[in-house]
Amino acid sequence: MLDIKITKTTAPKEKPKGNLGFGRIFTDHMFVMDYTQGVGWHDPRIVPYQDLTLSPAAMVFHYGQEMFEGLKAYKGDDGANYLFRPDMNAKRTNDTNDRLCIPRVPEEDYVQAVKAIVSVDQDWIPTAPGTSLYIRPFIIATEPFLGVDVSQTFQFIIILSPSGAYYESGLEPVGIWIEDDYVRAVRGGMGFAKTGGNYAASLAAQVKAHDDGYSQVLWLDGVERKYIEEVGAMNIFFKIDGKVVTPMLNGSILPGITRNSVLQLCRDWGLPTEERKISVEELIQAQKEGKLEEVFGTGTAAVISPVGKLRYKDDVMVIGNGEIGPLSQKLYDTVTGIQLGRLEDKFGWRVRVD
Repeated sequence: MLDIKITKTTAPKEKPKGNLGFGRIFTDHMFVMDYTQGVGWHDPRIVPYQDLTLSPAAMVFHYGQEMFEGLKAYKGDDGANYLFRPDMNAKRTNDTNDRLCIPRVPEEDYVQAVKAIVSVDQDWIPTAPGTSLYIRPFIIATEPFLGVDVSQTFQFIIILSPSGAYYESGLEPVGIWIEDDYVRAVRGGMGFAKTGGNYAASLAAQVKAHDDGYSQVLWLDGVERKYIEEVGAMNIFFKIDGKVVTPMLNGSILPGITRNSVLQLCRDWGLPTEERKISVEELIQAQKEGKLEEVFGTGTAAVISPVGKLRYKDDVMVIGNGEIGPLSQKLYDTVTGIQLGRLEDKFGWRVRVD
């Protein structure tokens, strides 16, 4: 168990009012822990939120040896504070760390650190419908060295941001641009890892999609350019002729925690589910035959994001008359209901923070 030293701020900030937006407001404190080769992780502490001081030669700036995660804290209907499956974030952190040669963080220490910083800043957890306290753990390489090698020092940091809906439109179905030029990841690369390079690689297509009025980019596989992979900020699901279908995890797709939760819920409800390859041609054909019933994304930030329109080259597919489908609504209500304590947590996903 970590012995976390806590230093409280002497100048607390005013809590935000009104529209929170997403990821632009930060709480009073942050968690920091250092790593030194030969010593391991050490000096865990919670300190006032502040800027970092790093050498311009810090390896994170030059070789991108860094990772990040995302999860949320919620104020339950009973007034208690809850996390949603933080052990899964801890596990995914270490999967990413292994790929990037970053030292693993013991999962119990990771969850303890998240709980500790949320507990200190629990007064920042918003209570308005659709809001939450977004939690951003990340690890950066800090050794000052201009050589392509594994850093000898790292920092593990957790910051918190009270946030509203990821999309300003909330649950209103979004438009998705199926990218046919750029690629994001290939098997054997880092597509399954939660690292900044994956997201930097997505920006050019994201700008192109936004310029044409679409909210997100849906990526195709990087080899054949015909199989659906994932959306920039979420995994993707299709309800085709009564079956819930999502791309299988193949090394280039992020293993989403909300994705995993949705699959468990659908199977628990007796819905047929498939994790497999899905070609864009299959989607177009299913739409022409009236079998493409619903499309939705899943992710920590948006939870469930209904898709009302898919664009691929000259084809624009309108899904469900551009309205949210019944399964998308049920999944959103169920996941958020469990997170807020309104529904039975039969899977043991909700974790209380005292």
